[in-house]
Amino acid sequence: MYQSGELLQRVRAGYRRLAACDLCPHRCGVNRLKGEQGRCKSGLKPRIASANLHRGEEPPISGTRGSGTIFFSGCTLRCRFCQNFPISQQNSGETISTSDLAQRMLGLQKRGAHNINLVTPTHWLPQILAALWLAIPHGFSLPIVWNSSGYETVEALQLLDGIVAIYLPDMKYNDDRQAEELSGAPGYTAINRPAVQEMLRQVGHLQVDENGIATRGLIIRHLVLPEGKAGSAETLPWVAEHLGTETHIALMSQYFPAWKAVGTPGINRGLTHDEYDAAVEVLEDAGLENGWVQELDQERGPV
Repeated sequence: MYQSGELLQRVRAGYRRLAACDLCPHRCGVNRLKGEQGRCKSGLKPRIASANLHRGEEPPISGTRGSGTIFFSGCTLRCRFCQNFPISQQNSGETISTSDLAQRMLGLQKRGAHNINLVTPTHWLPQILAALWLAIPHGFSLPIVWNSSGYETVEALQLLDGIVAIYLPDMKYNDDRQAEELSGAPGYTAINRPAVQEMLRQVGHLQVDENGIATRGLIIRHLVLPEGKAGSAETLPWVAEHLGTETHIALMSQYFPAWKAVGTPGINRGLTHDEYDAAVEVLEDAGLENGWVQELDQERGPV
């Protein structure tokens, strides 16, 4: 795509969308080319909180040498329980150029990263494409992991077709009311489900190399919430029916009441063993045998 000029065309298409930004489902319409900020509190230049090797992701992502993880500042959601709230909600980090972003990618490749893992990248899509366009002539060649909330538009995702190798989205809710109350995400279900279907269309189910390292495919993350507020009993069967029982699921147990959750009834406590075990049972009953479950102490093991 770099050689054909297609990547550059995608960069230009992405930047055009910043003039009246519609990169995410909120479609704020602000002119980020002039530095205006919408819901994600992001302007023109990329802003990142860190760029480092990370060994705490799913085994095919972290592998043996680590995932080259870049945490982007800001977010299109406002999850009341966000564990990374200083980055996502308070916008901590440093503003850099796309050239600097390209250099961070190249630096992580030199350090032996298996991939470049872009965390909360949706609102920086054009800048990421531009950084890739700058990095490739200098030898950049790692798979790209799109590690997102899953609150995406299909139109924006189509700019990534053929560029992203591994999609790692959340499926947070089955109930739109919960999504709006807890994450400020109106119309969540009708947005999230077509988005993950588009991701699957682009990359297919997870593929790994001879060492078990992901080369391509989809992994869905589902964080179990107290009182069944994530809708696990409905979401997991939907995945099995509409995406296939071969879909890889990371069923996450590490919920605790961070950020504003402490003062939010229903999510102001940690997850119980019974609540997580019930979600595991749903996973098994749905026939979803690929992926990872966790203990409440966050140790991961095979399903």
